[in-house]
Amino acid sequence: MAQGTVQVTHTGTSRWRRRTGEYASLAAALEAASDGDILTVAAGTYRENLVVQRAVTLRGPDGSAGSVRIAPSEGVPLTVRASAIVQDVHVEGQDSSAPALLVEDGAPELTGIRVVTRSAAGIEVRGGARPTVRRCTVDNPGGIGIAVLDGGGVFEECEIVAAGQSGVAVRGGAHPRLERCRVHHASGAGLSVTGEHTGLEAIGCEIYEIKGSGVQVTGRASAHLTDCDVHRTTSDGVTLDTDAVLTLADCRIHDIPENAIDLRSRSVLTLTRSTVCRFGRNGLSVWDPGTRVDANQCEIHDSTGDYPAVWVSDGATAVLESCRVREVPDALFVLDRGSRADVVDSDLSQVRNTAVSVSDGATAQLDDCRIREAATGAWFRDHGSGGTLANCTIDAVQTGVIVTKGADPTIERCTVTSPAEAGFYVSAGGRGTFHGCRVSGSGGYGFHVIDGCRTTLKKCRTERCARGGFEFSEEGPLVEDCASDESGGGPRTPVAPQEVPAVQTATQTAGLLGSVPAQQAPPSAPAEKAARASKEVLGELDALVGLDSVKREVRALTDMIEVGRRRQLAGLKAASARRHLVFTGSPGTGKTTVARLYGEILASLGVLESGHLVEVSRVDLVGEHIGSTAIRTQEAFDRARGGVLFIDEAYALSPEDSGRDFGREAIDTLVKLMEDHREAVVVIVAGYTAEMQRFLSVNPGVASRFSRTITFSDYAPEELLRIVEQQAEEHEYRLGAGAGEALLKYFTALPKGPAFGNGRTARQTFEAMVERHAGRVAQLPEPSTDDLTLLYPEDLPEPA
Repeated sequence: MAQGTVQVTHTGTSRWRRRTGEYASLAAALEAASDGDILTVAAGTYRENLVVQRAVTLRGPDGSAGSVRIAPSEGVPLTVRASAIVQDVHVEGQDSSAPALLVEDGAPELTGIRVVTRSAAGIEVRGGARPTVRRCTVDNPGGIGIAVLDGGGVFEECEIVAAGQSGVAVRGGAHPRLERCRVHHASGAGLSVTGEHTGLEAIGCEIYEIKGSGVQVTGRASAHLTDCDVHRTTSDGVTLDTDAVLTLADCRIHDIPENAIDLRSRSVLTLTRSTVCRFGRNGLSVWDPGTRVDANQCEIHDSTGDYPAVWVSDGATAVLESCRVREVPDALFVLDRGSRADVVDSDLSQVRNTAVSVSDGATAQLDDCRIREAATGAWFRDHGSGGTLANCTIDAVQTGVIVTKGADPTIERCTVTSPAEAGFYVSAGGRGTFHGCRVSGSGGYGFHVIDGCRTTLKKCRTERCARGGFEFSEEGPLVEDCASDESGGGPRTPVAPQEVPAVQTATQTAGLLGSVPAQQAPPSAPAEKAARASKEVLGELDALVGLDSVKREVRALTDMIEVGRRRQLAGLKAASARRHLVFTGSPGTGKTTVARLYGEILASLGVLESGHLVEVSRVDLVGEHIGSTAIRTQEAFDRARGGVLFIDEAYALSPEDSGRDFGREAIDTLVKLMEDHREAVVVIVAGYTAEMQRFLSVNPGVASRFSRTITFSDYAPEELLRIVEQQAEEHEYRLGAGAGEALLKYFTALPKGPAFGNGRTARQTFEAMVERHAGRVAQLPEPSTDDLTLLYPEDLPEPA
């Protein structure tokens, strides 16, 4: 067959009447063909806009898949309006306003087609067409990969390798089916389904590398995904909005920087035997009245952020049955009146903060659940919040159940084992009914009820509680048929109905608030240790290795403060010098040490009362719910009164993508405290240079409170050597011949990445040398003093 010709095999009523013809163009061949005819296209490029209107077969030459290119300069390259068969052709579109391959009618079969275009859509289905598309590839960085506008069809083993918008977009009442397809490198949603009566079914598909949401179902549409993977998106993994309905069965949603699954506005999600893991925000985020998620036999684990795994708010509902939630900051947060969570036969474990948090009038019901390794098992936080915990076990937590601020849950037949603090803790007007509950092996009290809370306890038991089984304040709970082995193993002492045990009122309760660490009273300057003179402290500063620019800055500040003090004594006005500082630089460059000395200097000058250092980071300031952050920040500030509050890695309070992050609350609280108590505490914020510059630029209220920024440069290899020499002298070692030169080469060659510890690295190097020296000298039968004290090049650790 000649190059650029089309051979048409015309079919007749019998095989004896078959005939063939050759045509110079595809359009002429299509015009001559009838239903059932086969058009075999010679290899080449055809600049024609083809319209297939009969049930013919259009294919490239045998064994030359993709050698036929349909590439007109404008318009739709290939339109199919019949139940035709199109095989092994290459379609190239040039018109950004038109699809490259348009299917408008019938039930055609499209196999082995490659679409490369910058069109509105790579493949577009409309007009009620229902094509079967197999092993086709779409590369369309200018628009949608596959658009199904009505009708439907089946897409098998197809691949969207690039899309400038959604990978697959379904709307207008269409109902396509995807089987074993791959959608990746799309700049919109991977799968987008929108509009009433619109639906999508996907089986065995993979959606990944998406600049947007992996799956988006909106506007009363529905979708059903089975055995699908959604991962590596830039936005949420799965998004449902406005009466959307989605079923996920045996699916995997993972490696998502935002919410793994987010649903709102009366959407409904059914999640079965699916896994959600490695997500940056919530694993399940459920919002708005009428919105509901039903999860059965699912796993949610390995959060990479600081957000609850399951977030239910604004009147939404979540039901978890036979699910496992583990290795997350918080497991389940239910907040706002009308919001509800029902959890049955599920495991919540390895939770850094609170396993179940109920607040702002929400309700949670847990039946036959197991909570392990959490800071707080369950926390019912405030008025109107409640629900039921029935037949649950809580093990290896700080505090089992907390009830505060008017919350009123019902806790039935629950067991708390080995809590570090209280088994059940009620305070601040909390209520609650505890029936048939048991606490054993508590490091604190079994039941601790303070502030006169009118809690009801019936048939509750405690065993082996270190501080006692029951601790109540006067006018406390209603108690009926409860018992405790108060001696930690002796006979139980029954508690009569409505009887308050004769024990003292608790005086220390701060450590019982779940993930909030036990707070100590603000330290005061130790009376037995007299404050050092400023010259003595400055001498210690001068003795530090390196840090020449830092020393100059601190001396300049000290001089200003000292002169200001003397001017005041002389009856003159003193310049107002802000004492709060920003320390920038890599870890291990002495920032904490200088902060401690700075506090001592200010104390010696009478500027601060004690000059003690309180070092905190984000985890010490930011709580897990609204309001707790302000409390933590206030407590840290109070501990620092009279001294220095040193906030390491302060930029973590204001992450680049903060969303619902509570760090902003810590910043706002800190700014107000610095203004209200400007003479009581000096605040130093510290961290990497670039991150601290960003932190100050996005928080002008913070930046205005600090007088200056002091940059701590990385130590040079010679300075690291001096630190090792100081360590050696302090521990009665010496550097032998060649050790100094070897250390210089060692420190010069060490990679200086973010994990490099500067001074810390020098100290660790010395410790490693001592360890290797010990292994060497231990083999000598009679080591000399030099053997015991000299460190040689061979004692250096191997480079990492």
